[in-house]
Amino acid sequence: MLRAGRNLIRLIEIAFILARYDALFPLDAVVGARLVYRASRAFRRRDAGLQRMRPGERLAAALQAMGPSFIKLGQALSIRADLIGEDIAGDLATLQDRLPPFPGAEARRMVEAELGQPIAALYRSFDDSSVAAASIAQVHFAVTAEGDEVAVKVLRPGIHAAFARDLDLFFWLAGLAEATQPALRRLKPVAVVETLADTVRQEMDLRFEAAAASELREHFADDPTFRVPKIDWRRTSRQVLTLERVGGIRVDDRAALVAAGHDVRAIMASAAGAFFHQVFRDGFFHADLHPGNLFIDAQNAIVVVDFGIMGRVDRKTRYYLADMLLAFLTGNYRRVAEVHFEAGYVPAWQSLDAFAQACRSIGEPILGRPINEISLGRLLAQLFQVTEQFQMETQPQLLLLQKTMVLAEGVGRMLDPSVNMWTLAQPLIEAWMRENRGPEARLRDAVTDTMEVLERLPALMRDVEKLGAAIAHGGGLPLHPDTLAQMARRDAVKLLGLPLWIIALALAAIAVAVW
Repeated sequence: MLRAGRNLIRLIEIAFILARYDALFPLDAVVGARLVYRASRAFRRRDAGLQRMRPGERLAAALQAMGPSFIKLGQALSIRADLIGEDIAGDLATLQDRLPPFPGAEARRMVEAELGQPIAALYRSFDDSSVAAASIAQVHFAVTAEGDEVAVKVLRPGIHAAFARDLDLFFWLAGLAEATQPALRRLKPVAVVETLADTVRQEMDLRFEAAAASELREHFADDPTFRVPKIDWRRTSRQVLTLERVGGIRVDDRAALVAAGHDVRAIMASAAGAFFHQVFRDGFFHADLHPGNLFIDAQNAIVVVDFGIMGRVDRKTRYYLADMLLAFLTGNYRRVAEVHFEAGYVPAWQSLDAFAQACRSIGEPILGRPINEISLGRLLAQLFQVTEQFQMETQPQLLLLQKTMVLAEGVGRMLDPSVNMWTLAQPLIEAWMRENRGPEARLRDAVTDTMEVLERLPALMRDVEKLGAAIAHGGGLPLHPDTLAQMARRDAVKLLGLPLWIIALALAAIAVAVW
């Protein structure tokens, strides 16, 4: 009861903010809630700038005002265009993870408490003014006792408690949705919140970010065109990360790059190659490639920072991506469909021919454009939107990759809008395909897969025996509830509907009280 009361109070606060930013528009899609939504608009701010905003921009502004947890929630939703629509997802993708900095004295105190030594013993100098302040941490420049120039990332005071409070609210709403709306269980709202919670917990342990940077640096140790800062493990802990200070010109400042004599086309080729190597060669990629995290140093090398959001793609998924993209680029839409069925992304009872037709409807408008306008990220986004019709299982790692591809393409267009960055990586793609998807590679993979199956065969036989015994004793063979679920987008509207109804009731109560 105490938890419910606490969460209801928090919901009232959220209701006020959403109403102020006229961001309760999802209620307009919930049957019977349109009048409540229109009534809530009486609380909106009388702001000409706000009135000119698109719905997604208003929602992004409201989430920004709600604080760190909701900024992260908005960023997570930005890769779910299949649920919230491409326009709103695009607006949420611009959500800026910036907050006012906390005092430098507090940062010093946290560093000393975490590392167990006085600042003077750790750093020769430590700037009190931060150079960047985000929802979870902020960054200060410093010089180590040994004379190395470094950047020190420090978690915000009280951030763990703030996230714990809001995550408890998210779990409460998700549990309520699953308990009262059976049709929503396919979307697994509790599991979605658990994924968000796991992501946030990792971001709030800076040792994980340090490990990610270290791994990425190792992958590019011999590549002079792509630099990753070195981690100072001695001065790194759960709440403090110290790494090599890097400099350069922001990748989106094209005029400054040209003025400094940089070769913009070479930068694009390096960016395309680095992204390709991360995804296909290593299966480990930087998933937050906005311009603020990319710099160009004096040697024309790309320098990347901020490793809080990283993505992984296993070998099988890399093969699926390669086969699917190659089939799209060659106009072989039946092969595109076959790849999806072989990967198990589309249920076997769906029509292969119908799915091939859907793929053609996606590919033709995009691939028929001039080469410099082709967006593989947009192609993937359109593909994910057919999940509703064909009951495709959502692949979270591909959603993150699609968002990252869009960011990378955007950076490429800033540098040179007349060039498609993927054409610059074409020789790498072709070489990788020959090595990993040619006849010899397929035979090698088949042998490896066969050996793995043989190794698992004894355990598989034991499982079959147990299943047979269960059926023989009347246990039956249960069917997965996903096969009976509703379409993904309609479910998503219902998923939003339950918490928004609670917010609507809170607004109604407020209106009555004011009246």
